[in-house]
Amino acid sequence: MRAYIIRRFLTLIPILIGISLSIFLIMQLIPGDVVSGMLGIEANPELRANLEKKLGLDRPLHEQYLSWIGNAVKGDFGKSFRTDKEIFPEILSRFKITFQLTVMAAVISWIIAIPLGIISALKRNTIIDGIVRFIALLGVSVPNFAFATLSILFLSKVFKYYPPVGYAGLFADPAKNLKIMILPAIILGAIMSGSIMRMTRSSLLEVMRQDFIKTIRAKGASEKVVLFVHALKNALIPIITLIGMQIGSLLGGTVVTEQIFSIPGLGQMVLTGINQRDFPVVQGSILFIAFVYVVINIIVDILYTYIDPRITFKVGR
Repeated sequence: MRAYIIRRFLTLIPILIGISLSIFLIMQLIPGDVVSGMLGIEANPELRANLEKKLGLDRPLHEQYLSWIGNAVKGDFGKSFRTDKEIFPEILSRFKITFQLTVMAAVISWIIAIPLGIISALKRNTIIDGIVRFIALLGVSVPNFAFATLSILFLSKVFKYYPPVGYAGLFADPAKNLKIMILPAIILGAIMSGSIMRMTRSSLLEVMRQDFIKTIRAKGASEKVVLFVHALKNALIPIITLIGMQIGSLLGGTVVTEQIFSIPGLGQMVLTGINQRDFPVVQGSILFIAFVYVVINIIVDILYTYIDPRITFKVGR
């Protein structure tokens, strides 16, 4: 197991190099000029040359990339073009907010999806199963930004409820923080629950058809024991795989939701950086999100061995 974990973490190196190179090249292709945007009507050849030199944009692209990635490896993501502040501390500060939103959304999705998925599997081909599958289809089909916008319109028109404006930290003002975060968390959780619901249903149905389930029933075990002790445990592997992928995606996929609800998370930071052509902010944020995503998937793989002891990882020669 230790050798497997080391090998998986070593695979981070080529993955992150590939991601960093892709981000860097894509940012160069975005229309617009950060220097012109910063100088405005005062732009002239002399001022442009001085600012480009200050920002390091006068160097060849390969030198810019090697300088950036070399510093990033050391934990130095550089400074923002716009604010001239260190990027990495800001990423960590914003990531805490996005992480809280992700955890709340994930927990809500599990509370909705797993019980409904189990019910759907147990009531297969009934009206209840049809309703649950329809709900799951909506969760898979409706984009989170559309659901967020429609939810705000519905709540404001019907219940005269408007989402709070102005972010408050979790520890600074827990009550206000919960009021701000609960609606976007419910929206993201509801969208996430569709896929998990369908996976729970299909995975549980597949396990319930296995011969060892028939044997356990033949020995006189109750349906509760069959379901919760034997079937559900074996059905968790694909469910956890999907959950891990969704959590990783959600950490970088809350951009629109954070913008709609004015939540100053990492997604909003990336969007602002793109709009302002602030290359170091976007590159550093996306590289950090990619790192977290890969680490989460490694943790999910490791969890397999604890859920099902039959699973072992061997390092090939």
